[in-house]
Amino acid sequence: MTIAVDFDGTIVEHAYPKIGRPIPFALEVLKKLQRDEHHKLILWTMREGDLLQEAIDYCEKNDLKFYAYNKNFPEEELQEGDSRKIAADLFIDDRNIGGLPDWGIIYQVIKSGLNDMQSIDIMMDKPKKQIQKNWLIRLGEALDKSKGRY
Repeated sequence: MTIAVDFDGTIVEHAYPKIGRPIPFALEVLKKLQRDEHHKLILWTMREGDLLQEAIDYCEKNDLKFYAYNKNFPEEELQEGDSRKIAADLFIDDRNIGGLPDWGIIYQVIKSGLNDMQSIDIMMDKPKKQIQKNWLIRLGEALDKSKGRY
């Protein structure tokens, strides 16, 4: 399966144009989807140019190499006016209806092969929890605030 993955707010917290703190388990789940489940991952982000390269470098530094970046395949040459729409089977993005589910849920849904309304029901089962930030993110923010960094 080809999976398009956003960067800001999905792999790392929103801090654009900077690179935010890692979202817990995002990198681990993506590497597992590639290595164990043999899915093709495409980084699909609004970042371009140097900002895109920073995201690529961040992922590669963390041992995650995507099949392509903002393209359907590495050799694709986009011309001015061409659509950047990716022909993916699945999109992982924090702008989904209901926000970004926990990465453990994302992995289970993809691993089980659910890609229909049943998977939406699973991911949307507890919308209050999904709208809130992951508890590890909230803990990190609280620590930052207590140290005057936020």
